[in-house]
Amino acid sequence: MFSEQVRKMTQVHWIMLFLVISIAWIFLYLLSVPNELRLLSKIYGANFFNEFCIITPDVSGFFQIFSMWILMSAAMMAPTALPAFAVYEELGDNVEINLLRLLLGYLTVWIVFSFFAAVSQMALFIYGYLDNLGQVTSSKLSGLILFFAGLYQFTSLKQACLAKCRRPLTFFMQYFDQGPLANGLRLGAVCLGCCWALMLISFVGGVMNLAFMGLATFLMMIEKLPQYGRFLTMPLGLILILSGLNLFIF
Repeated sequence: MFSEQVRKMTQVHWIMLFLVISIAWIFLYLLSVPNELRLLSKIYGANFFNEFCIITPDVSGFFQIFSMWILMSAAMMAPTALPAFAVYEELGDNVEINLLRLLLGYLTVWIVFSFFAAVSQMALFIYGYLDNLGQVTSSKLSGLILFFAGLYQFTSLKQACLAKCRRPLTFFMQYFDQGPLANGLRLGAVCLGCCWALMLISFVGGVMNLAFMGLATFLMMIEKLPQYGRFLTMPLGLILILSGLNLFIF
């Protein structure tokens, strides 16, 4: 059974899995631009990719961004939620569960997040604060995003959400009677509380930057590990704060 295989994985196994996933993201990035386009970029200049990937400020452009955020959220969040899904399936040995309804609730939260992220990206793009690859054009704004994302690492809300994500069995035992859909919504909300600020840092690294997405995914997965995650949250927050101040001041 899937849950039995996941349950046997130790903390070291999880880190190795996450490292492999991150390496895969890096290879996707390296392979994502065909050689033909690389050659054209040398001929027409560095702005070629910007012109090639233009996002138009209209309904079609919005749905393009919205779809991209849904796919990105799924790719980045699915590995971090895998232990929780395995624990929920394991509960099915003793009580009736509905994993599909749990997943529906979980995904609903991230679809809603993707909608508001797409609205934010489109607004920033229209007003010139983002380029058409989803990267912030102002070092001041990049600094502010990094700074406040770093501050969020030290908040009680972040710690409360991480505590639930790191102990999925305790989470499901506490809220199991509410049903699979409500549990999925709650799990999605808790996961969102852990990761929304780190997700929005993609505006700094570039929303379409696969290497940056892979690194962010790796950090969010490690942060949810009960044995090692506690050693990452606050140092990561400090790095983000200092990086933000550096960009904002200098």
